Amino acid sequence: MDLHAWITQQVDEVDRLIEENEFPPSQTDGVRLRCEADRRILARHRVDPDASDSRLFATACDGCGTEGECDDPVIENVNDCPELLDLAHAHGITPEVFAELDRPQTPEPKPRDGRRLGLADILATPTITTSDVPAALRGPRWKP
Repeated sequence: MDLHAWITQQVDEVDRLIEENEFPPSQTDGVRLRCEADRRILARHRVDPDASDSRLFATACDGCGTEGECDDPVIENVNDCPELLDLAHAHGITPEVFAELDRPQTPEPKPRDGRRLGLADILATPTITTSDVPAALRGPRWKP
């Protein structure tokens, strides 16, 4: 369970307590609004779904945005997101619990066809072949 999942679990537990009338009626509306605000923050600050294709930034926080000419993520691992860390603090996370949480990991590239991992595997580019080039486009020095 990573930091995002832990906070979600805490918010779900507070929701359950509201449903079971564990809060005084005067506090129920305020606690319910706080849970809604927490869920909105959780929806925004999560692992960037578009970065899952990028091995380098597959664990980046979507809500923290990007920076620089290459649009690199501001926060490369969602467990380091300041918004989520503040939410976790509000829900009573301890250093011991935080230390036990999983950190989202960048997926390891898998070698293709059982061969050694090469540059094409690392960059995830398909192998370029020239066998499909029509004969009419092949020049006098054509080498397949």
